Amino acid sequence: MLKKLFAVTFLGLIVTSCSGSLDTTNLSAEERLAYSIKLYENEDYEDAAKEFEALLLQFPGSAVSDDAQYYLGMTRYKRSEYIIGAYEFSKLIKGMPTSEYVPQAQYMLAECYYQLSPDYSLDQKYTKKAIEEYQVFIDFFPLDSKVVEAEKKINELNDKLAHKEFDTARIYEKLEYTKAALMYYNNVMEIYHDTKYAPLAHFNKINLLVSKNRNQEALDAAISFLQKYPDDSNFSSVEKIKASLENKISASN
Repeated sequence: MLKKLFAVTFLGLIVTSCSGSLDTTNLSAEERLAYSIKLYENEDYEDAAKEFEALLLQFPGSAVSDDAQYYLGMTRYKRSEYIIGAYEFSKLIKGMPTSEYVPQAQYMLAECYYQLSPDYSLDQKYTKKAIEEYQVFIDFFPLDSKVVEAEKKINELNDKLAHKEFDTARIYEKLEYTKAALMYYNNVMEIYHDTKYAPLAHFNKINLLVSKNRNQEALDAAISFLQKYPDDSNFSSVEKIKASLENKISASN
């Protein structure tokens, strides 16, 4: 997306220059950008980042400032400096909202948080932030070619959050904190209803209620499960539980 920035003669100079060997002090903003991008393309990310930063300081508000800001974010991303990368992409989005790079920057902002998302058992603040930024991307740029990938990433991250809630519920159940366990199972069922953990949480909730002799609640949960998950592997088990509960409740009346 380079904006016809340099003459053929200068491009030849860049190609023949070694990393760091070109005196950039007297270059125009366009020429310096071209040189910086060449460093980036050669995977010399450390020197490229320095050049992009210098360009932004030397030519604030120039026609190529958004190019430099975007590529600065990309150099940070390539160096696995995801928090700094997120800052740089956010700076472009907020400070240069009319730039053609905004859609790409928004997607890469989400990607930075995606890379920071840890194992499901750990704190999930970056997971939630990644979902939020992917959703912003989808909402503002629904026709972008990366929307499908963003939706896949959201589903993957929601699975991670559901896994954490599900495991928390199981821990509380083992500790016999029934109220807390049911609350977390309900969270999985309601908030993460489109993940693979929703039917598992529903099934565990039914069994927990049965174990506590909360038969009517368990029956209601079983009926709901059979309506929602006719193709689930636990369907036949829940049918048996439902029949048993109906017999118990009928006998007690």
